[in-house]
Amino acid sequence: MADKAPWITYRPELKVLDCTVRDGGLINNHQFTDELVRAVYDANVAAGIDYMEIGYKNSAEQFPKSEFGAWRHCDEEDMNRLIGDHDAEKTGLKMVAMADAGKSDWQAKIVARADSVLDMIRVAFYAHQVSEAVEMIQHCHELGYETSANLMAVSNISETEIDTVLAAVEPTPAGTMCIVDSFGYLYREQIDMLYKKYTEALEGTGKEIGIHAHNNMQLAFANTLEAIILGANRADATMAGLGRGAGNCPMELLLGFLRNPKFKFRPVLALLQDHIHPLRETVEWGPLIPYNITGQMNLHPRSAIKFLGSDDRENFVKFYDELIADI
Repeated sequence: MADKAPWITYRPELKVLDCTVRDGGLINNHQFTDELVRAVYDANVAAGIDYMEIGYKNSAEQFPKSEFGAWRHCDEEDMNRLIGDHDAEKTGLKMVAMADAGKSDWQAKIVARADSVLDMIRVAFYAHQVSEAVEMIQHCHELGYETSANLMAVSNISETEIDTVLAAVEPTPAGTMCIVDSFGYLYREQIDMLYKKYTEALEGTGKEIGIHAHNNMQLAFANTLEAIILGANRADATMAGLGRGAGNCPMELLLGFLRNPKFKFRPVLALLQDHIHPLRETVEWGPLIPYNITGQMNLHPRSAIKFLGSDDRENFVKFYDELIADI
């Protein structure tokens, strides 16, 4: 019997991104208190997390400030007010915002990296928006940011469309191409197929593969592990899985799996105890039955979100029958 267990190890090049505030804000229009957002930031620093996605760089015309909180827009004055003391070199944490194709005033609202607390812009887009996404990636790169390409709803498009997107992203300066299971529909075999497709298309570019999983079928953690085992070096997670609908891969589970001694577990537990779990008194997330249904049907969770806000929210059979009738 071997004296050492070779499987108990870690990859130092694997980086973790916390998207609690960005993805979690989709359940409450990003109406988080400054106290909570700063607490997430401080916990990420203390826990040794590599990246924190603080919100969206989205249009105030499409998402009015009278309805949406500051982290839907990530204006520089709001970020400076809350984390103006941020220093990536001292903390080891890099700050991130997501810019959606078709929803962001990216040419006007994203300032030079030297004038921002942000270190990275993640460009999110659907397959038909890839041309704009390529322009956005180049623009943000020229401004000095790290960049990532996040093709959304990959489970809902053809392999030919995926290939077309990968061919367009391949020559861009994006440092990461992320597998995004927007609907929480994918199984291990599909993660395997997508990882292989992404890596083969981007071979020789130096791009890392990332994974962003949703938990509709309670597979977000498992699918994240599968991508990591295959070789993905960028993994998204949120505190307590806080995120749109069924939520995301839970940070507290992911850090335990990774075994990297630089990650500290106690700051995450303290954040869960003091700030995240109390949110359940006012907002709801997690793999509830309606989200499981939309996940199995490869549907956007918007119908489940609407259903859970109705007076008939316990009538799962009715919800299921209505979805079946529309297919």
